[in-house]
Amino acid sequence: MSIKERVAYFLLLSTSALLAAQSASPQQAQSQGQIGYKSAADAEHKKTLLLKDFQPVPMLHAPVHNVDRAKYYVIDVHNHVNDAMRIDEHMPPERALEIMNNTNVKTVVILTGMWGDKLQQVIDEMVKPYPGRFLVFAQIDWSKIDDPNFSQEMVAQLDDAVARGARGLKQLKDLGLSVRDKSGKLVAVDDPRLDPIWEECGRLGIPVSIHVTDPEAFFHPVDNTNERYEELIEHPDWSFYGPQFPSKESILAARDRMFARHPHTTFVALHMANWPENLDYVSHLLDTLPNVMVEFGAREAELGRQPRRAREFFLKYQDRIMFGTDNGMDEAMYRNHFRWLETADEYFDYWGYPGQGRWKIYGMNLPDAVLEKIYHKNAERIFGQFRGIEAGKSRESRGGS
Repeated sequence: MSIKERVAYFLLLSTSALLAAQSASPQQAQSQGQIGYKSAADAEHKKTLLLKDFQPVPMLHAPVHNVDRAKYYVIDVHNHVNDAMRIDEHMPPERALEIMNNTNVKTVVILTGMWGDKLQQVIDEMVKPYPGRFLVFAQIDWSKIDDPNFSQEMVAQLDDAVARGARGLKQLKDLGLSVRDKSGKLVAVDDPRLDPIWEECGRLGIPVSIHVTDPEAFFHPVDNTNERYEELIEHPDWSFYGPQFPSKESILAARDRMFARHPHTTFVALHMANWPENLDYVSHLLDTLPNVMVEFGAREAELGRQPRRAREFFLKYQDRIMFGTDNGMDEAMYRNHFRWLETADEYFDYWGYPGQGRWKIYGMNLPDAVLEKIYHKNAERIFGQFRGIEAGKSRESRGGS
């Protein structure tokens, strides 16, 4: 072979190799030690990892400021530890106190105390033996909704609960979503049969902690667009999507009308008025109704993902917000909340992640004066309104409203 033929042959081989390299798949290129820039042809077929198994470890290098004890003592206005309904597993009272002492939690409010003997059991186990450490709320007995004297019965039951030691009334989300009377219709939040109960709370000077509706996503289809898909698959009974349920907006509107009808009763709209996804709405509610307070139990996730808007809200309404958890009893749980409120840390897990959605939260770094109000001063002001049975009767006899 002549020199000219050899050069031509070499050029042909080089050109063929170059074309082959350019047409090779990314996997082939990688196996040949080359870095490609196009997606692998079979990439979509390999995306088979289940969502429940996807647990990425963030590579973000960010400061971490753990807060073992709250900067000021805390009143947790939303808890269910050792309650009458047994919402959470029973815990030895000594262990609950240990958690509280370790984290600077002075008082815990047990919301679901029911009534009668069951209420008395909570008072005997949690309230009387540990003065100042636990408060308990009573509830309405919906099994009597069809009694001709339902309103009067519930007022008498409430008076009995307060005489036993209850310091508030708790309403669960079943009102407006599942409580029905004999007609088969849902009992509305602003049903006039309930008015005497709310009025009695105002006369006694006890707050009403009320939970109606649920996260906005619970009223949407449970599909690939729902940000709480995993939570709703795990708890299908938490889905309120469909014609059999009222809309979230209509239930909240009924609640707000009820608030307005009872200006002398203090209402605690739990879970940040149950629309933390819409702080403009909550702002309007607080601007319109001075007898309404809020707390953030089980809504750290919602508020923590909008840190600038949430901080602005907390600063503006610092006299209307109370500390609540609604997340059992655990040192780590409280410390997670303190980190959210007290530090400027970025991109960390909310308590219970990813239970409410796959996002992270950011600290608000609230000023000391605001922290102190939220941790305990606002709650102390509300519980300081307590008048009790005798004081309430005396006020009524003088013509008070």
